[in-house]
Amino acid sequence: MARDEVLKKRWEDLVKLLSDRFAEGENLDLDAVIYLVGVQELGQLHRKFKKDEKINLMHIAICRLLEPYGYYSFDYFDEEGWPHYKVEAQLPSLKAGEQSILMKEAIVQYFLEKEVIE
Repeated sequence: MARDEVLKKRWEDLVKLLSDRFAEGENLDLDAVIYLVGVQELGQLHRKFKKDEKINLMHIAICRLLEPYGYYSFDYFDEEGWPHYKVEAQLPSLKAGEQSILMKEAIVQYFLEKEVIE
């Protein structure tokens, strides 16, 4: 199977798994999956988040997801347990579709590492 086909299949399987677990089967979009990664990385799974905290969770997720690509590196945890990252390299200028593919690839890799999917 070609690399793009493998990514597409893994992404579809992951979305189904997460949608069944967290959205009663309603398909989660890319932003929702990024949000879930942020919640997982923060580790405060059973609390409600304010709007600005939700944005920060997505930022945490993006930093964590792109860390293996060399764009960010973990810096420290603040006094409230929130992880902070520093920029290591500027992200390349990507079209929306290219950004989506990069994020899906990073998310699939994240869940492979966490052994949630194969």
